[in-house]
Amino acid sequence: MCGIVGYIGDKDAYPILINGLKRLEYRGYDSAGIAIVGEKTKIYKKKGKVNDLDNLVKGSDISGNIGIGHTRWATHGEPNDTNAHPHTSENKKFTVIHNGIIENYSRLKNRLEDRGYSFKSKTDTEVLANLIEYIYLKGNGNIDAEQAVRLALSKVIGAYGIVVIAQDEPDKLIAARKGSPLVIGIGEGEYFIASDATPIVEYTDSVIYLNNDNVAVIKKNELTLKTIDNDKLEPSIQKLTMDIGSIEKNGYDHFMLKEIFEQPRSITDTFRGRVAADLSEIRLGGLHNTMPQLENAKRILIIACGTSWHAGLVGEYLIETFARIPVEVEYGSEFRYRNPIIYKDDVVIAISQSGETADTLAAINIAKEAGATVLGICNVVGASIPRETDAGVYTHAGPEIGVASTKAFTAQVTVLTMIALILGRNRGHIDKDEYEKLIKNLIDIPDKIKEILNLDEEIQKISALYKDATNFLYLGRGYLFPVALEGALKLKEISYIHAEGYPAAEMKHGPIALIDKNMPVVVVATKDKSYEKIVSNIQEVKARNGIVIAVVTQGDTIIKKMADHVLEVPETNEALAPLLTVIPLQLLSYHIAVMRGCDVDQPRNLAKSVTVE
Repeated sequence: MCGIVGYIGDKDAYPILINGLKRLEYRGYDSAGIAIVGEKTKIYKKKGKVNDLDNLVKGSDISGNIGIGHTRWATHGEPNDTNAHPHTSENKKFTVIHNGIIENYSRLKNRLEDRGYSFKSKTDTEVLANLIEYIYLKGNGNIDAEQAVRLALSKVIGAYGIVVIAQDEPDKLIAARKGSPLVIGIGEGEYFIASDATPIVEYTDSVIYLNNDNVAVIKKNELTLKTIDNDKLEPSIQKLTMDIGSIEKNGYDHFMLKEIFEQPRSITDTFRGRVAADLSEIRLGGLHNTMPQLENAKRILIIACGTSWHAGLVGEYLIETFARIPVEVEYGSEFRYRNPIIYKDDVVIAISQSGETADTLAAINIAKEAGATVLGICNVVGASIPRETDAGVYTHAGPEIGVASTKAFTAQVTVLTMIALILGRNRGHIDKDEYEKLIKNLIDIPDKIKEILNLDEEIQKISALYKDATNFLYLGRGYLFPVALEGALKLKEISYIHAEGYPAAEMKHGPIALIDKNMPVVVVATKDKSYEKIVSNIQEVKARNGIVIAVVTQGDTIIKKMADHVLEVPETNEALAPLLTVIPLQLLSYHIAVMRGCDVDQPRNLAKSVTVE
């Protein structure tokens, strides 16, 4: 959600900024802008895409070695040129870009208006820029820009990642973070600033991740890190493992399609090094010190949002089946506000692709305050969730650029599967032979996904038939109910077709009223203990002239006779079926969205990482 990029060094800033903004487009945005320091600070901003901004500045003065850029996802104020970032204070002393929300902006704005300030935009960011300037000018030369920024932030309630240019100190950038991520790349005589590593990776692999309440004062050859209270900090420099090829399309039409086809590799990378060579054991080093708490937990709470919540539902089935530990799956956004009951012997597992999801982070803090053991499952090294939790597991899915999550989901389910199998074995609910057989089934999943990807052309043909449908229903039972939810979410996200996922048995409790000859019903119906029940559900759909698109186990003959379309997936243990059955649903949503002319990688109104409420 929103994107920040900054540069200070000897190079021309504009190419670095505009390229960085293009790298950040996947986060979701509605306008873009840049500010470049020269004899004066030059600001260009535009509603629309980064290319619209690039066209706007053609022929303009873009010279300068220091600059900042921003892609905005509207919170306060509609998407337009005026509300786009950067924002400048009334007397031009400060220029600010900002991710996050200033919750007390209205009160601050009223106070500034009482002191003679006026506002051009409807944003909370302009309030922050003027607050910094007010404090700076009130100091009558006795405080510098950095002090003004720190004092202003001490009066702010909310979340922010900001970068500030000061007119009177044009040789530096001031960056600060609370709740909204910022990373600083270290070059030779230069520094890069960004919301995440994607704009930085082509220039350096040495980075500093800012923690909450950190303030960085950055000059061309110097970086000073301190707290908002002016306590000096020693920067912790980390190495990026991302490579530039992982954030390119590499010949695919869209990042989403590339990421769907990357799943054999991303799943392999997620269990690589964690499964013994002889397939006799799974080791998750990140959980080693907390394994006693996991094994003895009276209850496990899984907290997530969106697609990660669906992965958590699969995890509930897995852990309860194999480890016999009660599991509750919670939306982070609900958990944080409903005064939840948390015991000290609870284990909380927080799941997030980005590791920056605001609601999930808030829920983590609540769980920690209650004394629970908190674990994280995350895809981004250095993100907030891995740093805030007691322990955890990285998914190793690689960068996921498409807003609609695909490979992150299957990587999360892979991690949850490994956790469930370890707990089941250690708690004595899985014997050695079953344990090793399940591990072998897991290792075989990537090759089976490769088989499913061969259905792409067939799925395109089905997509062409139903691209103009206005509603879809997705049904599944057991392990496959969360897959139905995830399939429906994917279709909604990128094609803008209304879709709902339901447990198949719940169809008779309402959704069956919607079924007619115009309603495609996607049924996830592989061979498991509920197979006969879901066959009956399909018959009920067909009796009402519904259209059935069924995902079945290879060789299925019963459903094949009833369904309008059948997509066959290889056989596996029913607990691992979500890893296979979700693939056709991802492809179905992708092709329908493409055929409808939708922006697949950057669907309207959505952001990749929801870092504000």
